[in-house]
Amino acid sequence: MTEETSRARDPERPRAVFSQEDFELIRTAIGNYLAEVTTDRERTKYSNLYHRLGRLT
Repeated sequence: MTEETSRARDPERPRAVFSQEDFELIRTAIGNYLAEVTTDRERTKYSNLYHRLGRLT
C-alpha cells in the first residue's frame, strides 16, 4: 500500500475550532452576560453553559 492510498483511506483528524484561550474568553463573556439575563429560563441555560465551559478549562 502506498502512502497516497493510505491517506485516501484514513480520514484526517479534524482541527480544533476553538483554543483553550478561546474557551476562557467565551466563559468570561457568558459570566458577564449572566448579569444581563432577565428570565429564569434563559439564566439557567447560560449558567449551565458557563459551568460546562469551566470543565473544559
